[in-house]
Amino acid sequence: MALKKKPVTGMRDILPAEMQVREYVMNQIRETYRSFGFTQVETPCVEHIENLTSKQGGDNEKLIFKILKRGEKLNLETAEAENDLTDSGLRYDLTLPLSRYYSNNGAQLPSPFKALQMGSVWRADRPQRGRFRQFTQCDIDILGDATNMAEIELILATTTALGKICPKNAFTVRINDRGILKGMALYCGFPEDGLDQVFITLDKMDKIGLDGVKAELLELGYAAESVEKYAGLLSSLGEDAAAVRGLGETLAGVLDAKTAENLANIMDTVTEVAETDFKLAFDPTLVRGMSYYTGTIFEVSMEGFGGSVAGGGRYDKMIGKFTGQDTPACGFSIGFERIVTILMEQGGEIENAAPKKAYLIEKGMDPARYGQIMKQAMGERKAGVQVLVSMMNKNKKFQKEQLNKEGYTEFVEFYKEALK
Repeated sequence: MALKKKPVTGMRDILPAEMQVREYVMNQIRETYRSFGFTQVETPCVEHIENLTSKQGGDNEKLIFKILKRGEKLNLETAEAENDLTDSGLRYDLTLPLSRYYSNNGAQLPSPFKALQMGSVWRADRPQRGRFRQFTQCDIDILGDATNMAEIELILATTTALGKICPKNAFTVRINDRGILKGMALYCGFPEDGLDQVFITLDKMDKIGLDGVKAELLELGYAAESVEKYAGLLSSLGEDAAAVRGLGETLAGVLDAKTAENLANIMDTVTEVAETDFKLAFDPTLVRGMSYYTGTIFEVSMEGFGGSVAGGGRYDKMIGKFTGQDTPACGFSIGFERIVTILMEQGGEIENAAPKKAYLIEKGMDPARYGQIMKQAMGERKAGVQVLVSMMNKNKKFQKEQLNKEGYTEFVEFYKEALK
């Protein structure tokens, strides 16, 4: 039986043209984040199954690629449950592994620690546009800083990177706080033990609209008075820092006064300092699904793409799950695959790319001439040109077409008899 040549469902082979775009995006992200003082680290792709299923990752815990025990530890005959068969799994994001990494290595790291991670993660999700079962994430996190300086730096660094990579696409950073989410729901009379369900419904706002949210909350049995009050509050709010401060005054009985002022201060500072052109908007309907978020949350939407292209927030309780002592932590993740998808759909052009030239050598040429050609190529490379040296195919036209897809725009042909 012939081996299967197609990749596993939800995973894919990446052709050279896209690989160049991916490398370009990754280099831009890395260069930008390093300029903000972030240090690159790496964590294993395999994590302990106990960590992955610790109820930190929300619905992603349903999508784990679990790994069977090995050797004598794998005993199918005595296994009574799934946990008897598996002891590890592929990471579904980079945040949980970073928290374990910091817990294990914190004594050797500066505080606060500004971490940069870039790597593959795996989720047994339903593949769709810009969403795969194996994909790359690019995260920056600040660990050990409880002030809003962390959020400000993360937003500035991420928007600077996106501005460089996608200069043609307008984008919006939406921002909220988990405390404000809770305060609004309590103010409107929802029971505290039912808030998770309220937020799950609210998170559908962009799909079903305010009327849909109201209908679903009523269907779930919440009081009509609470639902109407909630809908009125949501629809009355503005998007700027002043709206946040005003909401803080409204929620004075159920919200710590510092929460709204902290969020407004983040917005004011980012607006004052940012050099990239983007919209920063308070969004009281922003929820983000991860249960580990404890404070500020943010998400980026970009023109030309239906979903978010970046997101993150504060997760001050996760490291404490490992160490027994809570550590302030905040992170922002760029949806690498979605950014690459946008660039590929725009033609895959790379800003300020080095010129690419192909040397095509006719087959049958005296090998004694190779040195002369190679010397010429080395001279051009030294001058900053990317030079490919390759034998000329019989179908030269098709060969050039394929190389052109990889960005080679100039061709030099070398023949047996003479240089043309």
